[in-house]
Amino acid sequence: MAVPWRHCWRWSITNCTKTRLSNYAVFSTLSPRRPGPIAGGAQQEVLPSTHPVNFKYTFPRHKPRQLWPASQLRCCKKIHSDTKLKDPFSLAQKDLAHLYDDIKKELYVSGAELRSLCDYYFDGKGKAFRPMIVVLMARALNIHSNSKGTDLLPGQRSVAMIAEMIHTASLVHDDVIDGSDQRRGKSTINDMWGERKAILAGDFILSAASMALARIGNTTVVSVLSQVIEDLVRGEFMQMGSKENENERFKHYLDKTFKKTASLIANSCRAVSILVNSDPEVHEIAFQYGKNVGIAFQLVDDVLDFTACAAHLGKPSAADLKLGLATGPVLFACQQFPELHSMIMRRFSSQGDVERAWQYVLESDGVEQTSYLARHYCDEAVRQVSRLRPSPERDALIRLTEMVLTRDK
Repeated sequence: MAVPWRHCWRWSITNCTKTRLSNYAVFSTLSPRRPGPIAGGAQQEVLPSTHPVNFKYTFPRHKPRQLWPASQLRCCKKIHSDTKLKDPFSLAQKDLAHLYDDIKKELYVSGAELRSLCDYYFDGKGKAFRPMIVVLMARALNIHSNSKGTDLLPGQRSVAMIAEMIHTASLVHDDVIDGSDQRRGKSTINDMWGERKAILAGDFILSAASMALARIGNTTVVSVLSQVIEDLVRGEFMQMGSKENENERFKHYLDKTFKKTASLIANSCRAVSILVNSDPEVHEIAFQYGKNVGIAFQLVDDVLDFTACAAHLGKPSAADLKLGLATGPVLFACQQFPELHSMIMRRFSSQGDVERAWQYVLESDGVEQTSYLARHYCDEAVRQVSRLRPSPERDALIRLTEMVLTRDK
């Protein structure tokens, strides 16, 4: 349940507690920040990504800088209550109708076995969540930037395709690293063809995506999407490690979540904005929406690992614990059950660790806390995208945040 804005909570990442505030708004972000002047005397300035990451800032409430006239900029609450928001899937269906056929054309090779490996996950049965966000954001930005036309630019359509290719290649590699034998309700590529061929298939998909990216012909877009691949690798390395200090552990978890999941969505949204609009502030709106939705999506995914059955998920439940990973529900549960600390540090490797950790999470409010944090990120995504000119696509992006929070697989 959403918390009324007048009763905001401040998330304290340092100790994973909540502090009641009546006159403050919430700003919790993965974007590096340092003091700088903003409205109301508070300080805020976005820094380049090379600076150290800080996650918690609480400022006096103030109105966001508006890109659309205040008289026409509806607040998030009014959008949800007064308007029937558009269905994201129906709005994006036309643009995504030939997505997988186009990807298969990019991956075409004469060798039958390599073609089978590369086409294996592009069977049209995936959610196409990332390309859906990209095409909806592209259309919303096209309307915002030029009210005369909403059609996707060829480069924007390519970004949607490339995003799905990069995502799928990362899944192929992740399954090898994790030793997974199930993905999307069927056997993984590494289980069917072996690890060596799976790695090569993932590499081939990435190379095809890189060639498609180069054909867009925009060096800034190439740089933005190249950052995604770097983040995926860095995020995977972060996942292999852990932090002894509990305060640093949560920051580590959220930073890893951004790199492994949200960076692709955020930077793809930024890329389609660059192709239609030269305003850096518009680029940042697109990026922030993708970042916050992406983090929320992964937080919900981490919750489902404890609440959904394996058959419904299409992969084994408690998979993260079995891999030695401490996700949001576990980290929150550790505040109530300090016994989890030693299990986290040994990555649940001792006999009975997985079962005990599972039970501690269910007895704690870790799942609830993680769900609440996901809601916070979705609220921020709505706040950001609401700054764009009203359109069916913009409203669909708003509705999408609710679908992220209520999904069950």
